[in-house]
Amino acid sequence: MLEREFERLYYKFRASYCNNLFTSVKEGSLSATDSYCLEAIFLLGRPTVNEFAEYVNISLPNASYRINNLIKKGYVRKSVSKYDRREYNLEVTDKFLNQYGANTSFNSKIMTKIREEFSKEEIDILEEMIRRIVDEIME
Repeated sequence: MLEREFERLYYKFRASYCNNLFTSVKEGSLSATDSYCLEAIFLLGRPTVNEFAEYVNISLPNASYRINNLIKKGYVRKSVSKYDRREYNLEVTDKFLNQYGANTSFNSKIMTKIREEFSKEEIDILEEMIRRIVDEIME
């Protein structure tokens, strides 16, 4: 059944992410909340402090506290907005990207296996289907 298989795929990706998340938490530098905040900042792509606060549904003072904590730990930096010099955009640092890269290796293994197991035509179909699914989610 399509729903069950899609759910299994989703859970495998989540399991890999959670494994990486808890590995970083065990290392002591980040809490689980820190890790989720970092991922939100990364996925939002240079959000303002206000955009981040709205996205994670927390108050602006709470967001500022969390961001400043992540800046002190070296995972986030602020840069003045090009469009409004009164605002700051948030960016993750290489320190975060290096940790986040652990998920990339999981994805890389999957892509290698797909290329080994599927024909060029099947890969083209899969790629188009994924593109359409992502476009549908984004709407």
